[in-house]
Amino acid sequence: QVQLVESGGGLVQAGGSLRLSCAASGSIFSINVMGWYRQAPGKQRELVARIYSGGITNYGDSVKGRFTISRDNAKNTVYLQMNSLKPEDTAVYSCNIFANLRDYWGKGTQVTVSS
Repeated sequence: QVQLVESGGGLVQAGGSLRLSCAASGSIFSINVMGWYRQAPGKQRELVARIYSGGITNYGDSVKGRFTISRDNAKNTVYLQMNSLKPEDTAVYSCNIFANLRDYWGKGTQVTVSS
């Protein structure tokens, strides 16, 4: 069984920063991709950022230049540094990993950006 534990969400003013963390534990043989998705009320879930085992990263267009994803392979942990936050970044952010040939999801953490 694989578990993902997210932390770092909260309330912040526009222009502020937050750092999300997601630690994976359990029977993990290899993690190919680690990433973050978000879903705002009434909207579809969208990719925020993901990072491959070799270090290649992808970002959603709306966060490029403001968010940075990184990972610590030794700790099976992925981080999302979010800077210059905007009210439209408000959403539930969920951690996702592709490991053991399948997807795993965290429960999500709320990020609220006030104007």
